[in-house]
Formats: sequence, C-alpha cells, structure tokens
Amino acid sequence: MDLITNVRQANPNDVTALVENNLALARETENYHLNKDILRDGIEQALKREECHYFVALTDKIIVGQAMITYEWSDWRNGIIWWIQSVYVLPEYRQQGIFRSIFMHMENLARNHPQVKVLRLYVKKNNHTGQNTYQSLGMRHSGYIVYEKENLS
Repeated sequence: MDLITNVRQANPNDVTALVENNLALARETENYHLNKDILRDGIEQALKREECHYFVALTDKIIVGQAMITYEWSDWRNGIIWWIQSVYVLPEYRQQGIFRSIFMHMENLARNHPQVKVLRLYVKKNNHTGQNTYQSLGMRHSGYIVYEKENLS
C-alpha cells in the first residue's frame, strides 16, 4: 500500500536533509564517501540554478524521498531531456510508492512543459530493484552506456 505523500520542489530549508540523503545515497550505491562541505555547496547551488530542480517527498512533514532534474538540450529532438538524478528514498520508506509519487509529479510537469521531450536517468547495472521500479513506471532501457572522465579542473 502506498503512503500518502506530498511532493514539492525543494527549497533552502531542505538543504540539511538533501545533504544527508545524498551522503547515504553515495555510500549505499557506490561505497563512496562524499565531502560534506562540497556536497552542501553543490546542493545550495543546484537550488539556485534555473536548469536544475530538486523535488522532495514528504510523509507526515518528514522528507522521506528526493530526486533532482537537470536539463540537457537535444538537437535531435529540438527540445529538452530531463535527467533524473540523486534519487533517494529513506530505507524504512522504500517499496511504499514514494519514488512513484516523485516520478509522477515530475512526469506531470514534463507533460505540461512542451520543450521537454524525454525523461532519462542512469542506474547502476547491479541495481535490479531500481531497474524494476523504473520499468514499472513505463521507462525502458535506452541502449546507451554512460562514460565519464573526472578531475578536469
């Protein structure tokens, strides 16, 4: 049974919860320990940027889940791809429809934004629970493999 959840855009009052959730996300998914100060600065900047939006899910006024959207311009589609990132649900609230509520909120916003052509995210190969969740929401494997190069500054 899904919990009753309110989803809204995050604001500066949510920074502490977003920091804690992202620290937990990095540890849990990649066994990676983020620098808390850099993370806090990054989240504060994200909340100020036009091309980035954090959303939080609340149950009983407690932030129990989050996700962020960033924009990518697609010349092929002459429109925007919304990348869904920083997806996290507190462990005790998982499998209760929290992410589904966040996703449906973002999908609704996308449907009402004519420039948005695609919702996209990346997921670790071994995160089968996440993959099943995304498939249940109508997403499909895009066929892409993501490469990256770090430490460019």
